[in-house]
Amino acid sequence: MSPPQKPSLRSALPSRGEKPLGRPGEFLMNRLLLTNAHIVTTDDIVLGSLYAEDGLIRGLDTEPATSPQAIDLGGDLLIPGLIELHTDNLERHLMPRPGVHWAVLPALLAHDGEIAAAGITTVLDAIGVGEADTDSLRGKDWNPLLSCLSDCRARSVLRADHLLHVRCELPAPNTISLFTPFHRHPLLKLISLMDHTPGQRQWENIEHARIYYTGKKGWSEAKFQTKVAEASELQTRFSKPHRAYFVDYARTHGITLASHDDTTPDHVAQAADEGASISEFPTTVAAAQTAREMGLSTVMGGPNVVRGGSHSGNVAAAELARLGLLDILSSDYVPGSLLSAVFTLQQRDGIDLPQAVRMVTHHPATALGFDDRGQIALGLRADLVQVHPVTLPDGSVHPVVRAVWREGRRVL
Repeated sequence: MSPPQKPSLRSALPSRGEKPLGRPGEFLMNRLLLTNAHIVTTDDIVLGSLYAEDGLIRGLDTEPATSPQAIDLGGDLLIPGLIELHTDNLERHLMPRPGVHWAVLPALLAHDGEIAAAGITTVLDAIGVGEADTDSLRGKDWNPLLSCLSDCRARSVLRADHLLHVRCELPAPNTISLFTPFHRHPLLKLISLMDHTPGQRQWENIEHARIYYTGKKGWSEAKFQTKVAEASELQTRFSKPHRAYFVDYARTHGITLASHDDTTPDHVAQAADEGASISEFPTTVAAAQTAREMGLSTVMGGPNVVRGGSHSGNVAAAELARLGLLDILSSDYVPGSLLSAVFTLQQRDGIDLPQAVRMVTHHPATALGFDDRGQIALGLRADLVQVHPVTLPDGSVHPVVRAVWREGRRVL
């Protein structure tokens, strides 16, 4: 916790004739004063006050603020806005049922609202490109979405700060052509290299792949068998040249590169040699250990933590956390799991709250090269979440998001 700032925040927001803009805590100069909050810093929890102006944190104090404009958080936790680097949630809104396509704008706005309600202030929308199946969302042109996203950002109608993570399916014949709209896109911050060929990596167990594709994707058994038969040939033809293309693109354009579903140490070693700095969802302890040794940040899913294990039968995220091999949490397919996973790790696995919070704030910011957010510290963005812990009948504690501020402005 930073030492008290002078003048004290007890008298912050002096009267200069400013009038509120209609919502508590918002003023003409975008000033925000929060008090009586348990502030979660990178390594501590301190009861105090926070002052932000023009979107940045300008003061921290261990004294209560007495200004009439101060917002009393009633002892709730105040944590940095969550940073999400891999969520499939937008795709789920764009195709809520197999074969059902939803209009882009309402899908984006619904996704944005859900993201903000989960306490996420920076989100990398994960967009999959490459799919031989013509019915798949990932085999479609993404230009309409990119146009809508740019327009919504320009109009300031989105609650969260939306950026892009492009997931490249290497064995698909059309991956490079479908990537064209993302070429040199200013919002592109992360590229991940995927290979979902059944029988290896995430789908080493064919039965788990069958459950996923026939359940979530709505494939018939006959279609699943046909796709499995085709997968090996597609992998042989396309994976290697497509991998080389995207590795070169990431290196040339300064885009962060991630591997995906690493199973063996060799998978991680290859990714490290190619310049990857993130290992997403390693499926074994051995892969996660190698990632640590080679300096890659390990990402695991919040749903994995909350459920107590992987839906694909792979290594449990909590096991990696207990071994000190978990760096970053992602909400994956359930936005609300990100904050739930933080509290689950604290209660069930003995990881202290500041450490668990770092996995969803400071660590993803560092992995993506964001030096302006991810911590409650002077000079950084006032991306903040008020969290009210609720004790349930079974004695467990569940986090409830009560308010969210992005760059000092309340968005929830």
